[in-house]
Order: sequence, then structure tokens, then C-alpha cells
Amino acid sequence: MKPNIHPAYKEIKVVCSCGNSFVTRSTLEKEQLSLEVCSKCHPFYTGTQKLVDTAGRVDRFRQKYGKKDKENNKADDKQK
Repeated sequence: MKPNIHPAYKEIKVVCSCGNSFVTRSTLEKEQLSLEVCSKCHPFYTGTQKLVDTAGRVDRFRQKYGKKDKENNKADDKQK
């Protein structure tokens, strides 16, 4: 590797908007990194994430593309 071309790898403090902070290492020039969301407050990691089915989209998809019942499958086979 070429000398004197790599950035300094130093410890920095990471601070989240929720108040959580921790120390990590980075090549950033700043001493502190500010985040909006971290693993302590993100809904996916905290388990508070909710799936919202707006206007029954999942049900409409299942009705349109779901498996057919056995009677419809037999009728389809006879027509072929």
C-alpha cells in the first residue's frame, strides 16, 4: 500500500436524536456523528413496527392471484 494516502482511522462518538450514544471508529474528520435513528429507537429493531394494509390491498391481491379451489381446478382440467 502507498504511504500517506489513507485517512486516519480514529474513535468518534455517535449520538442519536433519541439520546442514545456510543463510541465507534471511523475515518470521518469530525469528532462526533449525529444520527436521526439508531438501533435503540428504530421501530424494526424495537419490535414496534406495524404493517399497515391500506384499503385491503393484501386481501384484493389474494382474491385475484390466490390459489383456486379444487372444484375450479377440476373444471379447468376438463375444458383442456
